[in-house]
Amino acid sequence: MKKLINTAESVVEDALNGMAAAHPSLRVRDRVVYRAEGPLPGKVGVVSGGGSGHEPLHAGFVGYGMLDAACPGEIFTSPVPDQIVEATQAVDGGAGVLHIVKNYTGDVLNFEMAAELVEDVEVASVLVDDDVAVQDSLYTAGRRGTGATLFVEKIAGALAEESAPLAEVAAVAREVDERSRSFGIALTSCTTPAAGKPMFDLPATDVELGIGIHGEPGRARVPMRPARELAVLAMEAIHADLPLRDDLLVMVNGMGGTPLMELYVVYAEVAAFARGKGARVTRSLVGNYVTSLDMQGFSVSVCRLDERLTRLWDAPVETPALRWGR
Repeated sequence: MKKLINTAESVVEDALNGMAAAHPSLRVRDRVVYRAEGPLPGKVGVVSGGGSGHEPLHAGFVGYGMLDAACPGEIFTSPVPDQIVEATQAVDGGAGVLHIVKNYTGDVLNFEMAAELVEDVEVASVLVDDDVAVQDSLYTAGRRGTGATLFVEKIAGALAEESAPLAEVAAVAREVDERSRSFGIALTSCTTPAAGKPMFDLPATDVELGIGIHGEPGRARVPMRPARELAVLAMEAIHADLPLRDDLLVMVNGMGGTPLMELYVVYAEVAAFARGKGARVTRSLVGNYVTSLDMQGFSVSVCRLDERLTRLWDAPVETPALRWGR
């Protein structure tokens, strides 16, 4: 294993220290990443979190127009309730706090526990469960939360920035989740620093359809094939669950080890598929946003937009990993 780390035990802490040094707009304390300006009076605080190894999710999305705080756990491990409690209390500006939670059992339980432990802060929670690949997995009851987490965090964060009330911010977050679907395909496994070897065995001739962001099995293992065919497999799975129509937000996301050139090859096929169904891709992202360490592969996330959601997506955002409009 060759990785740019000091030790497997310190890698998360070291990465957070580097993030704080690189981005003066952030501060890091007790394994929580905050907006440096602190809570804004009258604004709903937006908090998310999950295991490390998915960067830039979640800490890379802390900043204006998106998250007020993120709670990174150890690699592929949920944050602990104490982290979430500290983050929730620290970002409360008197208007309540929204928890955005990916549907993994550890995340769900720990965020629920934290919400019960927080005193004098109104908390609402939204579960993200956009992955159409499998209904249940090693880590979840129900569908997994994957790429659409970014959509939820961006759009809910934009509405919170407008000083909307907590119930309205939570409602738009749930609406985005309901309008979004994702599907991932792995070309290789990933290697965690602690293990020092691939998490699972995937022959060089095969790909895994519907892989999870922690390396969970998907729907099937099939022989490698051209990008066009893989993109169609992903889009057919999404279209079967949420028919593609009208205006779409589409993200082709790298899993950490895929060159951007290849992601653009996939995006061209994804956009062509959407056009073939009569839909319009009016907003798009291509790049590494919800990763799985060094896994090679991609995921596609699609959200059916309306005028309001488009406006909130376009609203200014300034975070380490996503920025426009300021």
